[in-house]
Amino acid sequence: MAAALLAAPAATLAAPARADAAPASSSGINDFGCRPSAAHPRPLVLLHGTFVNPAEQWLIGGPYFADRGYCVFELDYGQYGGIPLVHGIAPIEQSGAQLADYVDGVLAATGARQVDIVGHSQGGGALPRYYLKFLGGAPKVHTLVGIAPTNHGGTASGIFTLAQQIPGATQVVGTACPACVEQFVGSAFNQRLDAGGDTVPGVEYTTIVSRDDEVVTPYTNQFLDGPDVHNVVVQDLCPLDVSDHVLVGTVDEVAFHEAANALDPENATPTTCADLLTGVTGALI
Repeated sequence: MAAALLAAPAATLAAPARADAAPASSSGINDFGCRPSAAHPRPLVLLHGTFVNPAEQWLIGGPYFADRGYCVFELDYGQYGGIPLVHGIAPIEQSGAQLADYVDGVLAATGARQVDIVGHSQGGGALPRYYLKFLGGAPKVHTLVGIAPTNHGGTASGIFTLAQQIPGATQVVGTACPACVEQFVGSAFNQRLDAGGDTVPGVEYTTIVSRDDEVVTPYTNQFLDGPDVHNVVVQDLCPLDVSDHVLVGTVDEVAFHEAANALDPENATPTTCADLLTGVTGALI
């Protein structure tokens, strides 16, 4: 049930989970010989969402940021039960440990002091927030950009709420996808994550959300509250944007442009419907 709501098209190849095992790519992505430039001094770590892997999540987004001069790294996390390609389903605590190791590897390889993170769904919400709050990640991250992030859990337009009311249903879902039930509204994981506030000092936060999101509902659950938070709705930037939960994090260049603005606010440019048209054209070519 959850997979049908969240999964994107079938993957090609999954990227390695550890920094020391990731090969250089001809696209400039996952190149551990990359050295950040003065214009973009922090490596960029991209985090996919639940049920997907980097190859399918960042087919457009990875090159988008690499073409803008970032050292881009894509963590493949959340492998569970020997299931190939369908990742991001392991307990978030386990994925958080993977993220911690990966960031340390990226910093060691690039010589940088901090990374930036752009993530979609779990990768933009529950996972990096867990890392920042409980695994010592805050000093190592400058900016977190969450696209359709699962910050306060979702109801999947009421389906997850219904599942929580059916005896045994949550346990069944949790057996196949522990990360899924951790992202249900009101889960014990969410209560722990939200206790004491949404943010940690020293990190800049941006959330980029769609009113048409059908998974992390209500969509306002994606917003964060804190002194260094910027919450953005893509329809406020482009009223023609009808991206749902999956599209906003895979092909929507309105979202990607606004993420780039959050990473480099001093050189930000207006995000408009022209970005949407660029993304659609690129996806069709």
